[in-house]
Amino acid sequence: MTAPTPTRSAPAVPAAAKGASADGATSRTWWMRRQRTWAPYVFISPFYLLFGLFMLVPILVGLYLSCTEWAGLGTPQWVGLRNYRDLLSDASFWTAVGNTTLYVVFTMCVVLPASLLIAQALNARGLRGRDLFRLTYFMPVVISPIVIILVFGLFFDTEFGLLNALGQALFGFGGIDWLGDPEWAKVSVVILVLWRWTGYLTIFFLAGLQNVPRELYEAAAIDGAGPVSRFLNVTLPCLRPVTAFVAVTVLVSTAQIFDEPFLLTQGGPGESTLSVAMFIFRAGFQRQQLGYAAAAGVLLFIAVFVLGRLAMRLLRVGRDD
Repeated sequence: MTAPTPTRSAPAVPAAAKGASADGATSRTWWMRRQRTWAPYVFISPFYLLFGLFMLVPILVGLYLSCTEWAGLGTPQWVGLRNYRDLLSDASFWTAVGNTTLYVVFTMCVVLPASLLIAQALNARGLRGRDLFRLTYFMPVVISPIVIILVFGLFFDTEFGLLNALGQALFGFGGIDWLGDPEWAKVSVVILVLWRWTGYLTIFFLAGLQNVPRELYEAAAIDGAGPVSRFLNVTLPCLRPVTAFVAVTVLVSTAQIFDEPFLLTQGGPGESTLSVAMFIFRAGFQRQQLGYAAAAGVLLFIAVFVLGRLAMRLLRVGRDD
């Protein structure tokens, strides 16, 4: 009989090495078990951090300030809903609301159709100088506000303005105080809105028109449809998503209009061209009524949000049916 072979015992592992190995295995195991669950949240966390920092926090601060009386220095004094009650009885605020409503209606009823018609013309086959026309219509978007003030100041000048000179030469009347008369000042602002916004919206409609299949127009022409019929039955239905997007964008943007009345008339004469955004600017930065301005801003936010949602529902934005 042979003697049994002696077995060798495993070498001893230091206790410190055992602890380090166990901790490393535990940490790796924890992440490996949870990485599928947590990885998506880690990737989208930058958006929520930036959204909370630059959107949610300012909204909450604005809501708090709207219930306070604060001049920018010291501690805000809590006044509850007094700012909102004062706004509802403020004649200047309602004047601003009426002017803003006028700008919104004009933009939706005049600027939007004009942009569509210009885009339809620029999309026509055989049009010479198409790129030049596109550049000309888009130029107001990139022009400096200082240049806009100088140019339209020359247009609307009472004594030496281009519009009064043309009116006198063509129709025999002139001398209109475009920027000094309350009613004509509103006309001046909507003319500036028409000039600045039409070319910008034309780009969207032009992009939509270029995506309409030519086969639809050819089929409609074979069926005997004329230009008007093709526009109503082919162009408009195909442009519904673009039109809905542009309409909602213009509605929300015009409800917050500030640049045009501020640059051209400073809200005057009096308050005849004052917008809600300008009312907030005056209350907050000229009169140091930051709580009052915040309350007006909250009301403007609610109005814009509600109008935007109603427009999206009516125009069926985001729906395929």
